[in-house]
Amino acid sequence: MKKGVLIICMLLFWINGFSQKEKTLVTIDKEKKTVADFKRVYEKNLDVIDTEEAKDVAKNLTLYINYVLKVKEAYQLKLDTLPSYKREIASYKNQLSAPYLQDTTFISDLVKEMYYRTKNEVKAKHILIRTSKDATPKDTLVAYNKILTIRNRIINGETFEKLATETSEDRSAQDDLKTGRKGNDGNLGYFNAFKMVSSFEDAAYTTKVGEISMPFRSQFGYHILKVDAFRVTKGDLETAHILIKDTTNVGKTKIDEVYRKLQQKKSFEKLANEYSDDKGSKASGGKLDKFSIGKMVKPFEDAAYAIEKEGDYSKPFKTRFGWHIVKLLKTHATKPFAEMEKELRTRIKRSSRMQMSETTVINKLKANYTIVENEAAKNILNRKNIRAIPRDSLQNTMISINDKNISQETFVKYIRNRRHKPVYVLFEMFKNEEILSYYKENLVYTEPEYAHILKEYEDGLLLFELMQQKIWNKSSKDTLGLKTFFLENKETYTSKELKNIKGEVMNDYQNFLEKNWIANLRKKSKIKVSKKQLNNLIKFYENK
Repeated sequence: MKKGVLIICMLLFWINGFSQKEKTLVTIDKEKKTVADFKRVYEKNLDVIDTEEAKDVAKNLTLYINYVLKVKEAYQLKLDTLPSYKREIASYKNQLSAPYLQDTTFISDLVKEMYYRTKNEVKAKHILIRTSKDATPKDTLVAYNKILTIRNRIINGETFEKLATETSEDRSAQDDLKTGRKGNDGNLGYFNAFKMVSSFEDAAYTTKVGEISMPFRSQFGYHILKVDAFRVTKGDLETAHILIKDTTNVGKTKIDEVYRKLQQKKSFEKLANEYSDDKGSKASGGKLDKFSIGKMVKPFEDAAYAIEKEGDYSKPFKTRFGWHIVKLLKTHATKPFAEMEKELRTRIKRSSRMQMSETTVINKLKANYTIVENEAAKNILNRKNIRAIPRDSLQNTMISINDKNISQETFVKYIRNRRHKPVYVLFEMFKNEEILSYYKENLVYTEPEYAHILKEYEDGLLLFELMQQKIWNKSSKDTLGLKTFFLENKETYTSKELKNIKGEVMNDYQNFLEKNWIANLRKKSKIKVSKKQLNNLIKFYENK
């Protein structure tokens, strides 16, 4: 019930202090509430008001005044200083500000780009020179120069595959002498959207077929890639297969025998049930779950996607699991954009690409804000004992964002328990977080809609706490008061025993307490309603 009252209060009453230029409807002590303030509240709730009596403008103004008085009382009692209130508001601010920290144009464009990449797939090979996450600028430069040298060797005539085998630090590119596994020469096969880390995917889709990309960085290190092909994706596939796990010549002989029987028009499903070593699929004729590019081992994927017609099957081929024959059951083409847009937005929000949206916002803020870095104060970045510098020596301003000064002490507190990255990297992270923090702190001044909703929530939460103290707790704990109220109004109830109708009596008692409380609040305040503006409002809604 209590949470319900909070929600109702928030729905019914939206206090807005941003319309000071409008005509004053009511003055409560020295606080003026405008016609626009009331109209916003009243019109917001017209859709949920189901009777003409409830739509009465004068009655709604009375409720509005009562609400303002209650909220005023909550602030006077300093309920806004309660730790529980502060925690709740801080959490709500984070939720409410989240959409403002994303660049909507950037995200919309990204959704369209990811749809394009879903419809089209690229075939590429790469060479990797690894760098650690906390690599110093010197180590990073060494890795960059190394990969650039490899690229130049390819440009000058050496083959990509040869250098991938010789130089790439991606183990899959190299032969494994212990197991006898042959390396892939850097070949990654076909892939489309969300199958690779974003920087790798971006490079693959922006490099022309046959060309070598410039070095680019991912979380693994520096890469170069060569794009071998580009095609419209076939979408998801439904397939069935026959598996012979024996990878020796005995297994090869057996899979060839199965293949001859298929050519003799024997049933694929019956042969799968008779010969396949895949216990999970043989009973269903070898049928597998639907899959897309990048979900199966490469030889299986290549064989399946090479089949042109539904119902056709491949020649025998080998994977690390054994010998296979795969049959194409059904091809699922990429859905239209309208059907995939919501799914793509969700996948983007869950991916690292959302950081790119935040970065776009930060870059725009950097262009609009006056940001000054104090180079002298930044000298502490070079000190090895930076986290142990005494507080008294950390009072200089390190960064200024418009009118906000941020001290060295604030930065040192930020990095105290962050040791996973170099200090200079942490400084850039700190600066970006402070820029976003400044933006969030000032949203109430730059975004009226945000300010309105936040004010509504703040006042509603205060009212909830106030109602608990003044009404709900009192009615449930003051058993003598409840009994006295019942005895004084006994003739209005059907039962003469309080215990039989306690819920009904308690509800009436709460209304009684609230009515008296509001009467006292009104006595303590000077309330002046502009009759002219009220009459204008009544006429306005009658004509409407």
